[in-house]
Amino acid sequence: MEQYGTIRIKLAELIEDRGISKNKLSHRAEMQRTQINHYCNNTITRLDTDVLARLCTVLECGIGDLIEFVPPKK
Repeated sequence: MEQYGTIRIKLAELIEDRGISKNKLSHRAEMQRTQINHYCNNTITRLDTDVLARLCTVLECGIGDLIEFVPPKK
């Protein structure tokens, strides 16, 4: 699949930049902390648009701040 590039989730960086704890984020975004960890560790395989919208709302960011496309290595 890497021949097409990958999507990288930058949640861990946003959490650090915003100075919010994972516990507080999980409460405000109404998500389980384990789910937050999966997003932080880039171990999810399917993006949920509802979850992305909640994260963007709570972190006051745009979708481009949360995810990025990493082109394939040539």
